[in-house]
Amino acid sequence: MKTIGLIGGMSWESSTMYYELINKHTKELLGGLHSSKCILNSVDFAEIERLQRQNDWDGLNQLMIQSAKQLENAGADLIVLCTNTMHLCSSQIIKNISIPFIHIATATGQEIKSTGLKKIALLGTKFTMEKDFYKNILKEDYDIDIIIPNIADREIVHDIIYKELVLGNIRDTSRESYKKIIKKLEQQGAQGVILGCTEIPLLIKPTDVDIPVFDTTKIHAKSAVTMVLNHESAQHS
Repeated sequence: MKTIGLIGGMSWESSTMYYELINKHTKELLGGLHSSKCILNSVDFAEIERLQRQNDWDGLNQLMIQSAKQLENAGADLIVLCTNTMHLCSSQIIKNISIPFIHIATATGQEIKSTGLKKIALLGTKFTMEKDFYKNILKEDYDIDIIIPNIADREIVHDIIYKELVLGNIRDTSRESYKKIIKKLEQQGAQGVILGCTEIPLLIKPTDVDIPVFDTTKIHAKSAVTMVLNHESAQHS
C-alpha cells in the first residue's frame, strides 16, 4: 500500500480528524484489519498564525516546502496538506516535490460537480474567502460559481475560527452565528455550502443547515484514500 504524507498541526484538532477519516475509509473499502499507511509531519500552529498575521507568505511557503520535502524523504508517496488556507502555498509545494499533491479545492470541486450544483457558498478564513486561489479552481475547472459572506460576516466567520475553533472551543452561540450567515447565503441563491476550513466541521454538521454541506476535511481525506487504492488496483490489474 502507498504511504500518505500528511502536513498537519493547523490545527492539531482538525489533523486528528484527517487521521481518523483516512483510516476509517480505508477499512470501509478494504475490510478486515486494514488501516492506512501514513506519515504525519505536524507543525507548530503558533508560528504559522504569526506569519499569516504578518502577511509573510514567503516564510509560510518555505515552511510548507520544508514539511513536504521531509515527508517525501521519509517515504511518503503523496502529500495531503491538512488545511484549506495554507493551500495558498500549494503551487510552491508542487514545484519542490516529485510526488503527487492532492489539492483540497480540486477534490472539493470534483465532489460538487458530481451533484450537479452550480452556485455554492464558501466559508473559511478570510484568506480562503477573499483570495482567488480556491475560488479560481472551482470556477475555471468545474464551472462552479462561488459566493461569500459580506464583510461583517466574513469577520465573524474568521474570528470564530481563530479565537475558538483552533483552540478546540466549540460554542453553541457561534454555531447559531454560522447558521444565520449560511441562511443569508442560501437566500442569495447558494445551493450548497463549502465548509472551507478544516475546523468548521467541528462546529457545523449537515443537520444544522437546509442546503447540502461539503465538508472539505472529509472530501480531502477520502480523496487521498481513493488515489492510493486506485493506484494499487492499477498495479494489480
